[in-house]
Amino acid sequence: MLTIGPFNAVAGLRHAFFTREGGVSQGIYASLNCGPGSKDNPDDVAENRRRAAAGLGLEADRLLTCYQVHSPDVVTVAESWGATDRPKADGLVTATPGLALGILTADCAPVLLADARTGVIGAAHAGWKGALGGVLEATVDAMEALGARRDAIIAGIGPCIAQRSYEVGPDFPAPFLAQGEENRDLFRPGAGDRLHFDLKGYVARRLHRAGLRQVQPLPCDTCSEEERFFSYRRACQRGEPDYGRQLSAIALTA
Repeated sequence: MLTIGPFNAVAGLRHAFFTREGGVSQGIYASLNCGPGSKDNPDDVAENRRRAAAGLGLEADRLLTCYQVHSPDVVTVAESWGATDRPKADGLVTATPGLALGILTADCAPVLLADARTGVIGAAHAGWKGALGGVLEATVDAMEALGARRDAIIAGIGPCIAQRSYEVGPDFPAPFLAQGEENRDLFRPGAGDRLHFDLKGYVARRLHRAGLRQVQPLPCDTCSEEERFFSYRRACQRGEPDYGRQLSAIALTA
């Protein structure tokens, strides 16, 4: 379990970027797979989520995750929902204590956000498509609608794929460069016509441009750190049939 320093100093706030360690799942899902969308044993996933929620001091039914679809859509949460009632969205916000907002990832960037002064928190699933489409700004906007001030929001970028592992094709940069020529520095040359994309850097850039002053990324690479993290790209490279999902979550406790 990993944490971001600025969050730890805030009373009434708990958060965690969970690794793949400490669960009950087996095989390619070993061990803390928290993704109900995986093909893992549902009972094992439920137990893993119970353990993660307990790590935040909450019951399992207070841990909420969406059916993530790489969209800019955000839901405002006021109460728990059932496991089969997950909304299709990629961002969550709340001002309600006792609810944990969770993001599931396996290379995409999980982003946790909090305005401690107003008691508003958020969480966003930022793969390249969602970040490009505005999920980060939409999450900040939804937090503002609950009373947050964007210049007071702290953001933590959790474990995601690092630039050295994120190889893309020659056509990939086009939509990023269309947003601004300055985004060219997010790409480094690879072998042949391949490039390496800095997802973490792009997410941080979007957050800063949204008006956030304090953005802290974790120095992790989900693809290369197999003992600590699940990775969609690594699973694809090996021809594995599925992959686990690690959880990142944030909750107000008072």
